Amino acid sequence: MYKDFFGLTDLPFSIVPSARFLFLSGRHKEALAHLQAGLGDGGGFALLTGEVGTGKTTVSRALLSQLDDNVKPGLILNPTFTVSDLLGAICDEFKIPYPEQASLKQFTDAIYQYLLSNYAKGIQTLVIIDEAQHLTPDVLEQLRLLTNLETDSRKLLKVLLIGQPELQQRLQQENLRQLAQRITARYHLLPLSVGEVESYISYRLSMAGQMNPVFTPPAIKWIALQTGGIPRLINLVCDKAMLYSYHRGSHEVDRNIAEQACHDVLGWQSSAPVVARKPYWRYAVASVLGLSLMGTSHFYLSTPPTAHSVQPQETLPALEVPTELVLKDGIDDGISPEILSEPEIPMASYIQSSRRSVLAMQTLLKVWGFEASLLEANCENSSRAQLYCYQGQGDLLELQVLNRPAVLTLYEEHKPFFAVLYAVNDESVELLLAEQRIEVPLSWLEERWIGEYQLLWRSPLSEQRILRTGARSEDVLVLDTLLSSVVGGATSSTGVFDQKVKEKVQLFQRWQGLTDDGIVGPRTLMALDSSTNSDAPTLTEEL
Repeated sequence: MYKDFFGLTDLPFSIVPSARFLFLSGRHKEALAHLQAGLGDGGGFALLTGEVGTGKTTVSRALLSQLDDNVKPGLILNPTFTVSDLLGAICDEFKIPYPEQASLKQFTDAIYQYLLSNYAKGIQTLVIIDEAQHLTPDVLEQLRLLTNLETDSRKLLKVLLIGQPELQQRLQQENLRQLAQRITARYHLLPLSVGEVESYISYRLSMAGQMNPVFTPPAIKWIALQTGGIPRLINLVCDKAMLYSYHRGSHEVDRNIAEQACHDVLGWQSSAPVVARKPYWRYAVASVLGLSLMGTSHFYLSTPPTAHSVQPQETLPALEVPTELVLKDGIDDGISPEILSEPEIPMASYIQSSRRSVLAMQTLLKVWGFEASLLEANCENSSRAQLYCYQGQGDLLELQVLNRPAVLTLYEEHKPFFAVLYAVNDESVELLLAEQRIEVPLSWLEERWIGEYQLLWRSPLSEQRILRTGARSEDVLVLDTLLSSVVGGATSSTGVFDQKVKEKVQLFQRWQGLTDDGIVGPRTLMALDSSTNSDAPTLTEEL
């Protein structure tokens, strides 16, 4: 509608992937270089992860376009497969003949003969599997077995797994350790920075025939902040903003138009918080769907956690039988809050006292209301407090969505130190560091944090596992009850994961900006915990 008004040859912000609009940011180029190196002569597996819409498909398309002529690629999408389904899909992709009702052995033999034939011709075979977080452990193990065929110097089959962050967590399972050890390149794709968002918007406009600026600098900055730098969301917002400018008869998208576009588009995208402490998306979903959300109350400490029994320089105690974690009524009042607006002066001593990750995890457990010894303060022991520990790579916007305090791995002069992210404000964050609560500017944090974090969360289910259509258990009943409290609808008493439960899961996933596959994995459970668990510490105050 607005194409002629702006003098465009094409719509610049379509979400349909197009080689013409392929934009490689510095992060995309870095990811591409990692994958190319990992899939070199000696490699077998490479892994690319990232949140929904960060550009994983962009990287895979760039990789395909740069492959040598002697590489034969096969792309498999949405692999909700059994082992036989996977082998059949590989055969279909490479046009490998196989008997009707083929057995696993017949599938495998056919693929092996194809690989040997390609090798004899000097051709390297590459399988790229998108949405690989859906692959079950037995299917992943079958992939590993396929890569066993090798010469003295190279694998005859190479595999690139592309998926959401939960794929990394799945590969940490004990029964998949052999596959994990074969991954020669890993890259987690983060969203675009503010500067990259500006380049991204300008590039897409220029490829559509518009060489003059359309978006003002304040509008671009606003869009970058509200979308969290996720290209797919940037496309949706920019398309809507240009439509609004067209209706106003303006050839310029200013801050006001950008705000309106963000508000209208991101009301359905909880993965991109619209202004810290102003979660407009909650109001939008509630008003449109008529939801009654179970809001989380802010577990904000009037005083910081203290750990008088453990000094930062104290050595680890002698190994002894761990005692149970003790639930406390509150946090000790031994130290008054200390908010430092200029933390550089005393910060050096605080950093030096925070070199051990175990002290930060001890503090994080205390924020949750638990006392733990140094021996107990780790991810492995968190289950004794009925908590799950998630180790991830992300950014501040992701942590704001999850809305849970987290241990951040920070770097000063290339040496790591550890702090608990305790609260997020408009222009600053509050950290628990060396038994002090310290407020630092966002710029200070950005200079020292590359995205590594650990956080604790509670699962609404009795055990952490994946649930999908056909499952029958008490956990399904609990899941259905919680979903109904969030998205509405009657709760079934059968404990069966049927089509109605799947539709609730998909509605919740769309609201949270997750892939709406109807499969309940760790990311969906973490989002559900954030939406329904009121007895947990949070990063931001509820309005």
